[in-house]
Amino acid sequence: MIHEKKTVLVTVKAYPNPSSKYTETVCVAGIDLDKSQWIRLYPIPFRDLDDEKKFKKYSIIKVNTTKSSDTRPESYKADADSIEVDKLIDTKDKWEKRKAIVLPTQSKSFCEILKNQTEKDKSLGVFKPTNIDFYWTKRKKERDENKVENIYAQLSFFNKSKNAIEQIPYDFRYTFTCANETSCTGHDLMIVDWELGQAYRSWRWKYKDEDVLLQKIKQRWLTNMCAPHNDVYFFVGNTNRFRDTFLVLGTFYPPKL
Repeated sequence: MIHEKKTVLVTVKAYPNPSSKYTETVCVAGIDLDKSQWIRLYPIPFRDLDDEKKFKKYSIIKVNTTKSSDTRPESYKADADSIEVDKLIDTKDKWEKRKAIVLPTQSKSFCEILKNQTEKDKSLGVFKPTNIDFYWTKRKKERDENKVENIYAQLSFFNKSKNAIEQIPYDFRYTFTCANETSCTGHDLMIVDWELGQAYRSWRWKYKDEDVLLQKIKQRWLTNMCAPHNDVYFFVGNTNRFRDTFLVLGTFYPPKL
């Protein structure tokens, strides 16, 4: 088995997910700086990491990896204990440093990513959407509460104790068409960005009315992020189990020049 130390700009942290194998994991994705290619790092037990290893989005990290049993070409198994946080890439000069790394990996469109997923098993990417809208639906209970509690009860003696991660009761979604595809008929994808989940959890104490809270989230993820003065891109990735199911992993929105 080949071990590689990867230097990665982290652009994506998905909301934590209970796991019967790992207790809780976070899917992290970003750009392998040595190859200027997308990479997925899994599993990352983010809430169990030592404080000096807890990286923010747009941090450059170094981490030991091996190719994952997950056959998607971008997927690598990460040795969480080896994580070294290098530096945070800032937003100065209209996000110039971030754009210099992210935009060269851009796909023509989400339609193209879907085509390449079929032909080349492509499972991560970034592209430019247009005609963007945002909505939410009440979430179906995918796991009953007892199962989640049992997963967290499996923590071994050596694991740090922690409360079960709260399951957000809504699915938040973007609808859009591809900016560079005249034949695009439109797409509708769920958003799994950790920041959105955290916003719901923290803002509800400020906005007691649920409708007000949901409108504030829409204002942030649509009105503010996807404003006309921003140059908007979506980070997307598919699921291992259902390769044709893609999710919005994050929004990249540098101001227009």
